[in-house]
Amino acid sequence: MLTIAQKVSQVGLHMSVAFAVAYAATGSLATGGLAALVEPVCNVLLLPWHDRAWRSARRWLHRRRLAGQRENPVENLPVAA
Repeated sequence: MLTIAQKVSQVGLHMSVAFAVAYAATGSLATGGLAALVEPVCNVLLLPWHDRAWRSARRWLHRRRLAGQRENPVENLPVAA
């Protein structure tokens, strides 16, 4: 239940900020309202691609680190203090 409330709060915050910025920039309620509606839709559509790109970057980095460990196993040993 708390997660739902948090998500609703986040959406409300996004819409409020989008409205306020667009209204401040243009002085138009219509433009502010349009921005408040368009911005969350863009977030919903783009967020899966953003998350997929970060997962891909993490996998790439992980594979690169593993490959580096296999190439020079002595260099990757911990140094005794």
